[in-house]
Amino acid sequence: MAKAFQKFDAYQLAKYDRPGPVKLRDVLFMVHAKPKDGEQAATWKQLAEGTLPSPDTWEVALSSGTDKKETFTRLLRENRLGYLALLRNLRNMAESGVDEQLVTDALLEGAVRSKALPFRFVAAAKAAPVFEPVLDRAMQMTLATLDALSGKTTVVVDVSGSMEAALSRKGDLTRLDAAVALAVLLTGISQQTRVFSFSDTLVEVPARKGLALRDAITASQSHRSTYLGRALAALPGDYDRLVVITDEQSADDIPAPKGKGYMINVASYKNGIGYGEWTHINGFSESVVRYIQAAEGVEQKIH
Repeated sequence: MAKAFQKFDAYQLAKYDRPGPVKLRDVLFMVHAKPKDGEQAATWKQLAEGTLPSPDTWEVALSSGTDKKETFTRLLRENRLGYLALLRNLRNMAESGVDEQLVTDALLEGAVRSKALPFRFVAAAKAAPVFEPVLDRAMQMTLATLDALSGKTTVVVDVSGSMEAALSRKGDLTRLDAAVALAVLLTGISQQTRVFSFSDTLVEVPARKGLALRDAITASQSHRSTYLGRALAALPGDYDRLVVITDEQSADDIPAPKGKGYMINVASYKNGIGYGEWTHINGFSESVVRYIQAAEGVEQKIH
């Protein structure tokens, strides 16, 4: 932790120096960090004394009462808005009338460096549909920088009624939003992919990319029952890995995969259905793809 302190500049320290029972100055004192030079020593002195200048972030600017349009326009032109903050604030920008071309340029110019993964783009498109076309382009640019999964990947997505439940108490994204984002990611980095949905039956989804795949999965069939066992029994073709994305509710028994099988539970229930010969991954995170790559010995770059 002492070495980690040397990595942060004054802006970063000020941004994350928030009120609470333990502040950054307390951690600095506890770990006995040593500054790497005089400039850093001066910054840490300001941190200890509570005199670090307020960071120029959108949160600080808006909390001061500055006009939203003016604030976001200035931050975008000065390249002071991080990419994830850009994605999270698209609705605010659209509603406050920020120039669409300025936002579009920022989305495209920062995509490759951002390492943002599909769930961020799916969430942004849901919040600000007006930017969906450029979000799709930016997402494709990001996916193109990631290492591929070799061989044939079959992805099976649960579209049953329970997948319409909220992913968390605070947000308006659903389990299905999380599932389709993972499917988009897997399709984007796999050498060969087939995607299926299941509810009452198994349906193969057209071979699409990006947000078009999201739409195809969602519209593939009615969102009703959960017959995963029947779906897997009807699954055609061969594969090098089978990835099932579900909330792990099933009306029938689940067979073992024919090879490598991953059961990803986006609902984080305590008890699931994908055990035995399945590799069970509990909880939604796009890092599950990094886990699959690591488990299969693939050198990867997803951060």
